[in-house]
Amino acid sequence: MQIEVVNPTTEQVIKKYSLESEELVFTKLALAKSCFKQWKNVELQKRIELFIKLADLLDERCDEYATLMAQEMGKSFEEGKVEVKKCGWMARVYAARSEEWLKPEVVRASGKENYVTFEPLGVIFSIMPWNFPFWQVLRFAVPTMMAGNVSMLKHSNQVPGCALAIEKLFLDAGFPKGSFQTVIIDHKIGEKLMASDDVMGISFTGSTEVGCRIAEVAGKNLKKVVLELGGSDPFIVFADADLKSAAEGAALGRFMNCGQSCIAAKRFIIEQSAMQEFTKYFKEALAQKSVGDPMSCAVGPIVNQKGLEEISEQVADAISKGAVVEAGGKKLEGAGFFYAPTILSNVTPQMRVISEEVFGPVAPVITFSSEEEAMELANDTPFGLGGSIWTKDIERGKRLARDLECGSVFVNSIVKSDPRMPFGGIKKSGLGRELSRFGLMEFVNVKGNNIFA
Repeated sequence: MQIEVVNPTTEQVIKKYSLESEELVFTKLALAKSCFKQWKNVELQKRIELFIKLADLLDERCDEYATLMAQEMGKSFEEGKVEVKKCGWMARVYAARSEEWLKPEVVRASGKENYVTFEPLGVIFSIMPWNFPFWQVLRFAVPTMMAGNVSMLKHSNQVPGCALAIEKLFLDAGFPKGSFQTVIIDHKIGEKLMASDDVMGISFTGSTEVGCRIAEVAGKNLKKVVLELGGSDPFIVFADADLKSAAEGAALGRFMNCGQSCIAAKRFIIEQSAMQEFTKYFKEALAQKSVGDPMSCAVGPIVNQKGLEEISEQVADAISKGAVVEAGGKKLEGAGFFYAPTILSNVTPQMRVISEEVFGPVAPVITFSSEEEAMELANDTPFGLGGSIWTKDIERGKRLARDLECGSVFVNSIVKSDPRMPFGGIKKSGLGRELSRFGLMEFVNVKGNNIFA
């Protein structure tokens, strides 16, 4: 069986790939298991050197990888370069801090000597989406492999070229064969891999629906699992905020990657008295964004026809229930899965653009008249990934941040990931954490060592 990769800008098939057989995939798993016996004993300093080399190669190949992302999933070339550079930065952060983060911790307890060590588990299987083809893979792989594990990747079948490029990246950086492998497979073989006793953990980034199924398989087979799932992040703006700055942040946070991001601002909750001025600045910021060929424009296409149809249906639902189109609101003419960046006002919680995750360039704006109402609207969602609060009253920002039900809160900034800070969600947005020391600890055996005389 083959898969076809369609360029979302041209709607033309780029390349066809054959799905790998179950026999080949489990041969790769055996190689990974064998490699782990060697890799786990490689000195941490040697692993650090390899990740520094990996970071150097990411910098060198930045344009190549950004072009590949533009072709396979429609990311703008400039955003693709930022993504690749960020991957290199993350690798260097872990290279600088892993020795401290992984060192044994001395504990006072019964016995002569007590300490905790952090030891790798083995083969970790990752299942990753198309929207940040390099960042989401390396966000998992760098800490997991720095801790001494090995990785197998099932990437989205939208971006097999990116998946194979990442595998080659590890080999070219000097990592041992089998330490990082890509498999191009269907869901049936993926489920068999997850159930295998030779796989010690699973990391998944994607939809809540699929995440629940993966959690079920992981639970049935007693696997450690990390899930980074959907989001419907609130973007709360108070009247005392710098409204121009907030609007510019809104345009960046909503329309980056054509709005196809779990942590994109998705529900714009604006104080009623600031609504008119904020919307004016928001429309001005949006007008600065060019839409078209991702090699030269700021906003590219939706990833595929299905995604385009979903966005169109969500906007049509909102309009039918009274939403006002302030900008955009339609598919663009011509080839490609392009949807005009859209701002909707007069939005209510009953509309799909509020009640569902919107994975595309659509910004629904809803108003509030009190702090209590703002927080009620913000937390009225099954998701809990990130949230953003804009106000000049920093103490109010800190106070409300404590009440926002999500994994990461940003005051006077868009939500973004940073390798020095933990990343992940609560409620239907997932389990576990990535990045920082917390991400490093997800796939290790936290072992208590107790020495008696």
